Amino acid sequence: MRPIDTSDETSTQLVRRARKIDRILAETYPDAKAELDFDNAFECLVVTVLSAQTTDKRVNAVRPTLFAAYPDPASMAAADRAHLEQIVGPLGFFRAKTESLLKLSAALVETYDGQVPGRLEDLVTLPGVGRKTANVVLGNAFDVPGITVDTHFGRLARRLGFTDETDPVKVEHAVGALFPKRDWTMLSHHLIWHGRRRCHAKKPACGACPVARWCPSYGTGPTDPVEAEKLVRTEGPN
Repeated sequence: MRPIDTSDETSTQLVRRARKIDRILAETYPDAKAELDFDNAFECLVVTVLSAQTTDKRVNAVRPTLFAAYPDPASMAAADRAHLEQIVGPLGFFRAKTESLLKLSAALVETYDGQVPGRLEDLVTLPGVGRKTANVVLGNAFDVPGITVDTHFGRLARRLGFTDETDPVKVEHAVGALFPKRDWTMLSHHLIWHGRRRCHAKKPACGACPVARWCPSYGTGPTDPVEAEKLVRTEGPN
């Protein structure tokens, strides 16, 4: 198999190929969803902020203790800093993350009556919240379609030839233009799951990839099926 040549691909052909890839990834990962645990919009917002520069599994591990102590913005805004630092300590950068949680919670209390806003333009005004975090919250806590451009999504968007952009906001808009808005949230899950399980940054499992036929980057990693299969993960990284 050779990489697909997309040099003369029209915009219509790109849309068809991109949607075909997403359909196949949906079949490959029928259980794709956010891998952070949360029970409400506040928890979704907090765990997403905490997930920066650490793994979802580590965040999930501290979540029960964190929200047992501080279940809402008011209690977290009034938290003892040392105690909060102790809880989030295993995640690294605990001082910066504690500061973010205190400021974020205080802003929710002072500006939004202790409620997480359901609009992107409001979410991005909160301390420590950018478009990526806002789209995670919108898509997963409010069912408002959004594209989450994390490192996996950006890498796959470029490898699959959806866009050449490197700026996350430009990637978000370029890829969003290829899909119906209703598909944005699940598209994000599909690409992120694929990035975590097969299309790794350094050594993608090209020979065990369900969308290899439509990928212009095929051959970046091992193409031998046996060798490639050894690289496949059954779940996201720890």
